[in-house]
Amino acid sequence: MEISREAVRLAVIITGILVLVSYVFGISRIDSPNQLWGGIPESWRTINTTTMFLAAAGFLMAWWFLLYKWDAAAVENIQWPWADGEGGGHARLMLAFMLITIPSMFWLETTILHIKLDTNWTQWLVIGTLWLACLGNILMGLLSWSAYQQGIGPYAFVPLLGAIMLSLQVIINDGILWNLKYPW
Repeated sequence: MEISREAVRLAVIITGILVLVSYVFGISRIDSPNQLWGGIPESWRTINTTTMFLAAAGFLMAWWFLLYKWDAAAVENIQWPWADGEGGGHARLMLAFMLITIPSMFWLETTILHIKLDTNWTQWLVIGTLWLACLGNILMGLLSWSAYQQGIGPYAFVPLLGAIMLSLQVIINDGILWNLKYPW
């Protein structure tokens, strides 16, 4: 089944909205939202919050160029850096974007579940959810690198820069530091 640019756009818009809704809903129903910081020292929180905004900007940069700015036919031919061929670029982008947004919808809920139950399996549920988002970010970075290498369009470096900006939050802060600091 071929995945169109419009399908990726719609999926990202829907899941992106659901990420925001899940945060509003989750924070509104937890007694102490500060528990979500886990073991992140208060002195790091300003930097962490700043990287959240940088990550959102990076995600939007990649999203805009890959799904709106560049020619759809060129984007359809984006391959993994190690692969050759034509077609399937939008399917690869769908995979990357969904691995970022879908786990992001469930991170807060899995964390709240872990806070309530405090079991080993809920710990790994939270870690696995965050690592899936990390994988999606890596895949987005690889596709952005490939687009850059192909010189796919004007400002071909922008989605790669966006993926790097996103990785500051998703990979470094959430996938590594938050998991290491959280009081499991």
